[in-house]
Amino acid sequence: MEILSQVIGWIGAFLLVFAYILVSNKKVAGDSKFYQSMNLLGSVGIGVNAFYQAAWPSLVMQIIWVFIAILTLSRKNN
Repeated sequence: MEILSQVIGWIGAFLLVFAYILVSNKKVAGDSKFYQSMNLLGSVGIGVNAFYQAAWPSLVMQIIWVFIAILTLSRKNN
């Protein structure tokens, strides 16, 4: 399970960094579904790893990040 947790965490980290690169270079909008979906999935990935590693501050940050992404995505659906 540790290796799977590491892989999921690395994928999550890649998604967050890649999303940040895209928004910083104005390739996607910060409130776009694509960007927020990458944030959501990336945060879940890092959150899984943080939970497995008992890294509670990181886990709380990822939960907040997930909440922000879900809130933004729900506004885009209206």
